[in-house]
Amino acid sequence: MPFAAEDIRIDLMRCREPDGRVSCRSALSVRADALRRLGLHPDQPTSAAADPLPPAWWGPWGC
Repeated sequence: MPFAAEDIRIDLMRCREPDGRVSCRSALSVRADALRRLGLHPDQPTSAAADPLPPAWWGPWGC
């Protein structure tokens, strides 16, 4: 794993939905310094599709 345990934070949240059901959510955070070690930084442009585009049949199931 590229991150040390102290570089990652996992927050677990439990809340009540408007209809009364209880739901649980989680949030994963990684320290900025840990991301910079991987070449990621706040000024990095948003990711975009690579050229050439993958074929139409390619998707999450086509790995």
